[in-house]
Amino acid sequence: MYFYKILVQFKNKALKQYYLFLVFLFFNSCQYFDKQIPSEKELLQKELKSINWKEVDEYPSVVDCEKIEDKKQRQQCFFEVLTQLIQQKLSVDTLSILYPELDTIEVKVTVFSNATLQFEPQFPKDSVAYDTIKIDSILKARLVDFPKINPAIKRGIPVKTQFILPVILKVE
Repeated sequence: MYFYKILVQFKNKALKQYYLFLVFLFFNSCQYFDKQIPSEKELLQKELKSINWKEVDEYPSVVDCEKIEDKKQRQQCFFEVLTQLIQQKLSVDTLSILYPELDTIEVKVTVFSNATLQFEPQFPKDSVAYDTIKIDSILKARLVDFPKINPAIKRGIPVKTQFILPVILKVE
């Protein structure tokens, strides 16, 4: 009988410790439920802030430049090819005859995500020596039928890019 009392006391003590452990575990586990899970909007905002929107992963490119592995050299190749094509298309025009003092024109090139191009001449703000509307119409008429241009890529998605190219008008 004495042995039975000791066994019951031991069981009660073990049960008490077991219950205390469960209560302790229960109250500490509540902390896991209190932690805030960030909302989708917060995660999206955090991700958008981490993206450098001024740089693209891959610059626009033409077929001739595709085989170049280095990012900067491929960009330089694209700019050179595009500048050369623009110069060729404008060299047969009356632009150099109408404005012989105009030796270089800056052209803002926009490459859209669907691989289309848009060209806009850039003039100084105080420029009144040139008929900007006429020059713009000449550019739009001449700068057509370019080879296929692959748009810039940002995080695997084609994106619109803009840059300004100085185009030298050659008088022949």
